[in-house]
Amino acid sequence: MIYYDIGEYAILVHIICFPEKDIEYLQEFKKLVFSADMKVVYTVISKCKTLNPKYLVGEGKALEIADLVQANRASSVIFNHILTPSQERNLQRLFKCCVVDRTGIILNIFAKRAKTYESKLQVELAQLRHIATRLVCGWTHLERQKGGIGLRGGPGETQLETDRRLLRKRIRQINWRLQSIKKQREQGRHARSKANINTISLIGYTNAGKSTLFNNITSANVYTADQFFATLDMTLRRLYIANVGEVILADTIGFISHLPYNLVAAFQATLQEISHANLLLHVVDATNIRINENIKSVNSVLENIKKKEITTLIIMNKIDKLEYFEPRIDRNEENIPVRVWISAHTGHGIPLLLTAISEILAREMKQCTLLLPANSGKLRSNLYKLKVIQKEWNEPDGSIILNINIPIVDWKRLCKKEPYLNSFIV
Repeated sequence: MIYYDIGEYAILVHIICFPEKDIEYLQEFKKLVFSADMKVVYTVISKCKTLNPKYLVGEGKALEIADLVQANRASSVIFNHILTPSQERNLQRLFKCCVVDRTGIILNIFAKRAKTYESKLQVELAQLRHIATRLVCGWTHLERQKGGIGLRGGPGETQLETDRRLLRKRIRQINWRLQSIKKQREQGRHARSKANINTISLIGYTNAGKSTLFNNITSANVYTADQFFATLDMTLRRLYIANVGEVILADTIGFISHLPYNLVAAFQATLQEISHANLLLHVVDATNIRINENIKSVNSVLENIKKKEITTLIIMNKIDKLEYFEPRIDRNEENIPVRVWISAHTGHGIPLLLTAISEILAREMKQCTLLLPANSGKLRSNLYKLKVIQKEWNEPDGSIILNINIPIVDWKRLCKKEPYLNSFIV
């Protein structure tokens, strides 16, 4: 992976140009920089109606920032916006230090936090795609190569072309390796599907408390910290849910507003786990002022990856930081749980959460008792293959009584093969 040499001391630049770029958004940006283990020596807030195509900020403001860099001996200037390659080059020449935009700082955090082989490949792929748009080294030391006796020197391969070729080669290698990992994950999902094991995915804005909740429910030991993108690696654990049985709980990476497209594209292999889930637990920080904006940011990413409409349960977390607030379940008109208020840190409300999950998944299951005649051995065998039989009795006349708990989808599929199946229900 590539680590950007952005130093330790930074000057932040925040431009108030659009309504959504409010003060809370600036606070989030500061926390993002803090998560990159950097110290903020100065924050520049600029108001403008139009963005400067050369420096993003006005030329006068750019010169002012250059003076601040020298006065504070800053090692980098970080913009809370997306810079074009030409803007980044112009600013670096003016400031004479490293210039990083919002995408660059997120990539730097990801590079530091990636632990598993898959996440390291995904981050490197995002970095290479980002760097590919910023290659400017057109060195000419290879332009006078001689081909042999009697041949004149002519244009050879420039360093820029060499770098592009090496980048394309490395990107192909990473894509090939990620495809292999994707196939392994698909095999795992296929095996869980054959065993009728439901999958639940934890999703949400970064630092909303997903990993803390995951550890609380599953007794896992996933790393947690009060910072953005504390964990990048997806973790799977088995969990028993009443009236449903064993399920797989997946802890996924957190989202953030204006998540770089390269990162969304690079993490498709991991995000596929979300698109195949039976239930999504959307963890929300109930104490965050930008709660509605954070929910919209997560939903916007989900719209790009969900192949089907997946049932989602909102988890309002961190109620221990709210005064006089007790855990509860909010329901819709059909009495279905839609929101649960809990504290993953203290454990308050966790039993209510498990109850809500049980109710939702049980609605997707069909529980019934079948009275099968003695000559229904093939149907009984198919039910055993599906692993849906909970209890079985044999009657004196040779008939069989079965208690089954089967997913609605499998039940409908079975009814098409066995038209008289409903008549066996007692």
